[in-house]
Amino acid sequence: MAQNVLGTELQSCSTDPMTGYYRDGCCNTGGNDVGSHVVCAVMTDEFLAFSKAQGNDLSTPRPEYSFPGLKAGDQWCLCASRWAEALDAGAAPRVVLAGTHAMAIEWASIDDLKAYAIDG
Repeated sequence: MAQNVLGTELQSCSTDPMTGYYRDGCCNTGGNDVGSHVVCAVMTDEFLAFSKAQGNDLSTPRPEYSFPGLKAGDQWCLCASRWAEALDAGAAPRVVLAGTHAMAIEWASIDDLKAYAIDG
């Protein structure tokens, strides 16, 4: 069973919209997930603009990939490296620790994640 950064069982991040590298609602990861989509984050307009400026437009729907496009308030499994970049740029979104995979601490400290947590 996958663990979150709190050391307990990984909880669902979002099923509406359906998130996760495996589109199972959880920020699970595996060998094929080269982006390490392990941070369960609550989208903000500021972060979505930051991500778009970095070349990853998360707000535009892409029906060919069954991607609805994200809006502020949606929860989504982000690449850990993108969350860390956003943190450095002052644009990091809040995180759900219970839904953030333990692997996230390879890119961000538990203290930084807790500072942005909406839970735990």
